[in-house]
Amino acid sequence: MRKFMKLFKSLLVAPATLGLLAPMSATANEVTINDFNPAEELAITNSRVDGLEARLNNFEAGSFSETTSASFGSTFYVGAVENGASGEATTFTYDFGMDLSTSFTGEDSFDVAIIGGNAGATSVDGIMGGDGTTDVLTLDGVSYTFPLGSATVIVGDGVGPDDMNTGACAYSAFTDLLSDCGSNNVGGSGDSGFAIGYDFGNGFTLAGGAAGGVGATDESDGLFTEEDASSFGLEAAYTADTYGFSVAYTDDEATTYWSLQAMVAPEGFPSISVGYETDDDDADAIFAGLTFEEVGPGSVSLGMASTGTDAGDDYQYELSYSYPLNDGMTITPGVFITETAGDDETGVVVTTSFSF
Repeated sequence: MRKFMKLFKSLLVAPATLGLLAPMSATANEVTINDFNPAEELAITNSRVDGLEARLNNFEAGSFSETTSASFGSTFYVGAVENGASGEATTFTYDFGMDLSTSFTGEDSFDVAIIGGNAGATSVDGIMGGDGTTDVLTLDGVSYTFPLGSATVIVGDGVGPDDMNTGACAYSAFTDLLSDCGSNNVGGSGDSGFAIGYDFGNGFTLAGGAAGGVGATDESDGLFTEEDASSFGLEAAYTADTYGFSVAYTDDEATTYWSLQAMVAPEGFPSISVGYETDDDDADAIFAGLTFEEVGPGSVSLGMASTGTDAGDDYQYELSYSYPLNDGMTITPGVFITETAGDDETGVVVTTSFSF
């Protein structure tokens, strides 16, 4: 901008300067060279250019809020699943995410999440949990986070009762099933609500929230009404540098869940994470995972979990190696086996994640 304004000043001043050098005839009806004051003309020109520069600077500064930031991410999925629903063909899909955030007080945050991509139609996507939006951008959530006394509150669309949960999971998951260390139902099924978290400052945290349906088209949905399929949750957790545990309670429609997590991450050894979840029908799910943080340039994850609280003896196993290619790009090849009522599904997938 500064170089542009200097050039602009030169273009405006040049004609006045050339005018001094041009032949002039002093007659009674003509302006004489004594009537032209170079210093005054230059001062007027500079004043006008400075005013234009100030207006352009104000426009640039006010175009976007100084506190607004944007982050972007995308993941490519290339792989195949033997005995999968979409056959054994090798497929390529992708998803994309954009997060916009701004603050009004320096202590709050207004956040907008937008997703896109085609990862949702193949057997690979079903296992990896890709966001499928048929190649269009979709508003995935709008939320506002703010302090309330010594607590922190988040409210909005896409907010669940577990959004302020701390958890006690140190496992770096490859597939979607293992991403919550076995606590797959703490979020409930509501899609809009609030959550409150309180940090006691000594490792202990307490969180809870509620969510319900919104944009209802019939009486089965709503927001915190008798007809609404609402979700409520509470969590207590303790986390230290090398260990932690948490317990969570979730009431989701007509089913209640208890979820337990624990992790140990001693220095120089792989982290160990375990999880257990049960519902009011005494259906159980278990999880266990190891993460080796420094294996060559990357890390290794090895884990297993029940495929659901009502899945009997069905389990899913995974092994992956994740390594950063550069600051904004991570490649993760992995394999998984899922036990099903029919033939077991075996998959080989390579994900490439970009963040910018």
